[in-house]
Amino acid sequence: MNATRPYRIVVTGGAGFVGSNLALLFKRDRPEAEIVAFDNLRRRGSELALERLRAGGVRFAHGDVRNPEDLEELGAFDLLLECSAEPSVHAGYDGSPAYVINTNLVGTVNCLEAARRHGADMVFLSTSRVYPIDPLRRLPLERGATRLVLPDGAAGPGWSAAGISTDFPMPGSRSIYGATKLASELMIEEYGAMYGLRAVINRCGVLTGPWQMGKVDQGVVVLWAARHLYGGTLSYSGFGGEGLQVRDMLHVTDLYDLLRVQVAGMDRFKGRIFNVGGGPEVSVSLAELTALCAERAGRSIPIAASPETRAADIPWYVTDNADVTQATGWRPRRTPGAIMDELFGWLDANRRILEPILL
Repeated sequence: MNATRPYRIVVTGGAGFVGSNLALLFKRDRPEAEIVAFDNLRRRGSELALERLRAGGVRFAHGDVRNPEDLEELGAFDLLLECSAEPSVHAGYDGSPAYVINTNLVGTVNCLEAARRHGADMVFLSTSRVYPIDPLRRLPLERGATRLVLPDGAAGPGWSAAGISTDFPMPGSRSIYGATKLASELMIEEYGAMYGLRAVINRCGVLTGPWQMGKVDQGVVVLWAARHLYGGTLSYSGFGGEGLQVRDMLHVTDLYDLLRVQVAGMDRFKGRIFNVGGGPEVSVSLAELTALCAERAGRSIPIAASPETRAADIPWYVTDNADVTQATGWRPRRTPGAIMDELFGWLDANRRILEPILL
């Protein structure tokens, strides 16, 4: 830390769902620090974060991680939370992959250079999508009443009923999105070895919480809740169109609780890669998510079936948090029911501004 100025945190993707929430939470708990939210405002709905950031004492800087000059204009900082991303796993399948590559990989390299110049620490938000698709599809899943399940006692390299661990085999295709995040992880490792850059990597599962502008390919929990409350169509896509595929959810505030521990203990956690998610206790199938939403909306809506499985779809991903819990003592605290209660309260209270975006 430079004694001539306050401790300074830059949050890339700072007007996005995760970035804006983390920026506001760090400012809440470290009011003496200067927090800068850096974002290109490309995603619809990100503009809604600007007033929240201003009211919370976070400074907004308009810029793009693809442009190193934009990062240079920020000046010196002590910590970089790298939350910027093109977050869609389907990005590039229907056209050029240029944006996802330039944002997710080139952008990370630009962030690493900025952190290197200023001697700053980094927390990098990676993704569970670094794990290859075909091996995840080959898990011996069985059809349960409301979800796909692993047989009792089934386990293999990097997988068990506890979820997917960082020991899961890595050979195979993982989507352009997943590949850019994995390549970014490798560059972070090299910057640590070559320049002594202190960084921790979190491979996050499905993140959710208020102010997420959910879409079919990213932010599905919010989208599901919004369609039940506001109206609109939904579809069970892939794996027979029954809605039995499973993911775990992680509330963004639970993620913040972990980052606060990691930042404070960077000497201990630098160079580590963690899987970070809700785990088995905070996992749902789409069918179970539908039931949670119908209960809170007070109505059911028809769910169409699209049986065809898309190229990047996976049937089951649950995070094994054992390593991160052992290292930090952290574990997620918010249950699926509590998460959905909060989302429905937020959607109802902000219907006027959210409905045009989420329908």
